[in-house]
Amino acid sequence: MSLPPVLAELVTYFEPLSTLRRDFRGAVTLHTPGVNVFASNATFVPDADLARLPPAAAWHRARGVPALMAAVVPLPGEEVASLRVGTYHPTPEPGVIVVEQVSRLGLPVWATLLTGAHGTPEWAGALSRHLAPRLEGDRHFTLLMAYAGGEPVGALLRRESKGEGAAHLWGTLDPAADAPLLNTAHALGSTLRVSLPSGSPLQVVDEQTVFFTLLEEHASAANEGNCMQRKMGHSPSFAPQPRRSEDEA
Repeated sequence: MSLPPVLAELVTYFEPLSTLRRDFRGAVTLHTPGVNVFASNATFVPDADLARLPPAAAWHRARGVPALMAAVVPLPGEEVASLRVGTYHPTPEPGVIVVEQVSRLGLPVWATLLTGAHGTPEWAGALSRHLAPRLEGDRHFTLLMAYAGGEPVGALLRRESKGEGAAHLWGTLDPAADAPLLNTAHALGSTLRVSLPSGSPLQVVDEQTVFFTLLEEHASAANEGNCMQRKMGHSPSFAPQPRRSEDEA
């Protein structure tokens, strides 16, 4: 059994940003130690078959990370995020937000902004160091930053694949920057697939919901030991991993 198209789309976007991919019984796991992005540390399951969950949970448990599942249906456990994935069309905006493409040299600032937008600024250094070698020389990815009055307020990572753009990792400090940031990402190509938080006023076409769930046996432990905030502001945000030391990261 293969993944539903919307989950396969997320895997395609996040796999190049992840450390490891594992395929098992129709499910796909992305694993990225030392980086706290939800979709880079989750098992994507094709359906609601509960028999798939124990082996996936055991794999996560053996590596000391929470059993985070992504599915198009709710699963038993603690839902930590639900995202609306679909095709984005430009939205009118007042034009006071400036969006610019930045070079790979700007990655540390970009990562600081992105993690800050998601309430996890302590992960900026680890995220920047992890992404640097993966983005180096890869022309499929484009870094964008949004500015208000000269101050950075938004960050987005756009990926081009087979003529279609995707923006599933992004965040803003000011909701007023959401539309300008996505509008600019759309302008770089003919189409743009995005992930929106469930409460976003923005709209997408052909919308499908993706649920990120901590399996029940891991939910309480993650809540007790988690040094991270699970602030869901925008796209697949930051996962409940224990914070690693700078030496480990």
